[in-house]
Amino acid sequence: MTIPPPSGEPPLAPTIRLDLDRRRRLGMVEAIWGEHKSVEQIALVLEQLQAASELGLVTRVDPAKAEAVAALLAKAPRAGQDLVHHRQARCLTRGPLPPADPDRGRVVVLGGGSSDLSVAAEAQLALQCHGIACELVLDVGVAGLQRLLDQLENLRSARVLIACAGMEGALPTVLAGLLPQPVIAVPVSVGYGVSAGGQAALMGMLASCAPGLSVVNIDNGYGAAMAALRILQTAAR
Repeated sequence: MTIPPPSGEPPLAPTIRLDLDRRRRLGMVEAIWGEHKSVEQIALVLEQLQAASELGLVTRVDPAKAEAVAALLAKAPRAGQDLVHHRQARCLTRGPLPPADPDRGRVVVLGGGSSDLSVAAEAQLALQCHGIACELVLDVGVAGLQRLLDQLENLRSARVLIACAGMEGALPTVLAGLLPQPVIAVPVSVGYGVSAGGQAALMGMLASCAPGLSVVNIDNGYGAAMAALRILQTAAR
């Protein structure tokens, strides 16, 4: 695929060095960070992934950029009809997602409120790209604790729990105190004033008194999903 560079900019490199060995080495498809990549760069990456018969996953793509990528790929020899923009997760995928394999275990992704949806949906989609059965459970934050308690029986059957929460970020601590599975905490950049773009949630999760709670970076739904995948893969071996 030949993509002309924007006016006044140097030509883009004809190839990008992708980690196509990642699936064999780690059991993961390569994910591409899309927020700070140009439309042309994303299109090139997706072309190379398709040429390698690999699933394309691009995170942090807004609707305008997704539309521009789709328009550019439509001009390519292999048109991008299988390109999907997952609006809630803010991600692009190209290629069919594998069917979920229940024998690999189920992951539940929880969100304290609907404001956590984009981060939780990113985690869910990343797991679905690897054939992991994944359920999304929202609005179970500690402000209405009975909503979480109503879900406990459902959560007991999950192998791993991913808890996304903003504000003070208390949800993962509560979960890790009630249930024995691995709990992966994701601080979300939601909240007033001193929440400081997720810093308060991050610090609260890191300072949790619930033993064994794991914490990833702010808004890192993808990273939490890959941590869960590593746990599942290790258990399977």
